[in-house]
Amino acid sequence: MICKTAIILGYKFVTTPVLIHLFSRNIQMVCSSPDQVIIIIIKTYCYNLVIIDFDDSVLVKSIRFLDRVAVSLYQQKKERYIMSFTGKSFPSITVDAIDYLGDNLQINIFEKAVKEGKKVLLFWYPKDFTFVCPTELHAFQEAAAEFEKRNTVLIGASCDTNEVHFAWLNTAKDNGGIEGVEYPLLADTNRNLSSILGILDVQEVEHPEYGTLAQGSAVTYRATYLIDETGRVFHESVNDMPLGRNVKEYLRLIDAYAHVQKFGEVCPANWEEGKDAMNADRKGVADYLAKH
Repeated sequence: MICKTAIILGYKFVTTPVLIHLFSRNIQMVCSSPDQVIIIIIKTYCYNLVIIDFDDSVLVKSIRFLDRVAVSLYQQKKERYIMSFTGKSFPSITVDAIDYLGDNLQINIFEKAVKEGKKVLLFWYPKDFTFVCPTELHAFQEAAAEFEKRNTVLIGASCDTNEVHFAWLNTAKDNGGIEGVEYPLLADTNRNLSSILGILDVQEVEHPEYGTLAQGSAVTYRATYLIDETGRVFHESVNDMPLGRNVKEYLRLIDAYAHVQKFGEVCPANWEEGKDAMNADRKGVADYLAKH
């Protein structure tokens, strides 16, 4: 270890490595005491980390070490957010939104599911006024009654502003618009939720003069989340930007999950409403395979 003591300002004493982005250009020597104990502050994106007990003789080596491990530490930090949420609670984050009437909203997907006792289908698309995107929004709208039958709320989302959403909602379908879409659209302009979900097309690169810069479009892939009445994610998928979704598949997944909820059976491959499900044990799978 290169340090004996580590303190995060405002937080409790810690002795384990902190997975944060450390670069030597952000290291400042604050003071050097007469007994050669040096205190330095490493400024990071998230915290100020104070490391104590550096000896002069190892200071340069320590700084080089920090610089060398910076990328791997930062990658570990990022990986905490680029993760699957299936089987976990959806992040409880409030996001700006707008409806087709032009009313500005604040929507927390997790709270909406729990408070209203409904399933939620949240689908992300890259940008308003583009190409594949309006075909998907219209496809979901055409199936809105089917989702409603299944106690499921539809919500679209991108990183565009409410104003851009509303302009698109008022653009005719035959002119590339989404006029007629009635479910709300999230406006994740600060990218808080999409960053937590890890669905942004963005990478961080180091510029020799300007430090950390973003590379990529910083818009979302076509990510889809199915959330149950407890706020738990029971399906997620992410398509690359050129690949539109099949709306019927999400109806099938909701039917399958509702069957599991109601009967406790599991749904085999290609299951559809009305087909055989099976018990989740050896006899159940044997009986099912014998019939099919």
